[in-house]
Amino acid sequence: MAMTERPTIDQTSTVSPRQAAQIQELVRKAAATDGYAALNEAATLALRYDEPATIHLLACCGSELVGYAQVSNTAGNSTGVLVVSPSARRRGVGSALLTQLLENARTPLWIWAMHDTVAAAKLAEKFGLVRARELLIMTRTLAGSPVPAPDIPAQVRIRPFRVGSDESAWLQVNARAFASHPEQGAITRIDLEERMAEPWFDPAGFFLAEADGRVGGFHWTKQHADHRGEVYVLGVDPDAAGGGLGTALLRTGLRHLADMGNTEVQLYVEGDQKRVIGLYADHGFTVTSRDVMYAQPVRDTPEPRLRFKPMDVQEN
Repeated sequence: MAMTERPTIDQTSTVSPRQAAQIQELVRKAAATDGYAALNEAATLALRYDEPATIHLLACCGSELVGYAQVSNTAGNSTGVLVVSPSARRRGVGSALLTQLLENARTPLWIWAMHDTVAAAKLAEKFGLVRARELLIMTRTLAGSPVPAPDIPAQVRIRPFRVGSDESAWLQVNARAFASHPEQGAITRIDLEERMAEPWFDPAGFFLAEADGRVGGFHWTKQHADHRGEVYVLGVDPDAAGGGLGTALLRTGLRHLADMGNTEVQLYVEGDQKRVIGLYADHGFTVTSRDVMYAQPVRDTPEPRLRFKPMDVQEN
């Protein structure tokens, strides 16, 4: 496409079905070119559910959508994402969208740059944004690499999640396991039900560790296409920490993913969580990529409450 005009940017808090389809097609085209999705799970769900705290920006040339961005102004933080059509890059679309993101952010903007690209780094530098956070993407093969059997602590039973009866117990242990994480620890029943409604959800791959009738930890796995599984969320109640429960849950989930025919497993982990990264490395995971968050350099800016960034185990 030859772009000879500056894009117009439409701003909305409610995306129509037609606009949603255009955005999804734009994201698909970008992924086919880049090899990764420009929108993470949080951004995808914000688009799907039309959350009132989210502002959507659509950059168009004529009737063609050439770029999309969103900013979620929640819990005192403004978190954004941005994607430009492969045919419209290096023509100012990204700069125009980022300008609008900054104007619509109610607090200093934090914005994701998936897979830490040079282009994203240059755009961030142009606007004075600084590298503030890294989310490591780690993978391991399952083909020809058997997962050790879990050494389950005494009195503990690991079983699948029961839809309709385990929701409250899981919400409680999740809040305790991630009490210091304002995002993961703040998950509500509605948030949980949204994820349980996703096509990938399978309670057979959602493991709870129970002792004396109380849930002490969990490993929620996720199934992707192309024989690829994910360590989606892994957490342990502080009262159950220190006895190897996290390791047992990790191995239980990995063995399940292997039994499902997956040949690869991925996970996301904060780049500063050295102990947890070591646990994953001990189980064959290596860093294959990273997502980076850039932020406006404002002194004493709090950590963003990023809605449902994949979290990692708190205790091995």
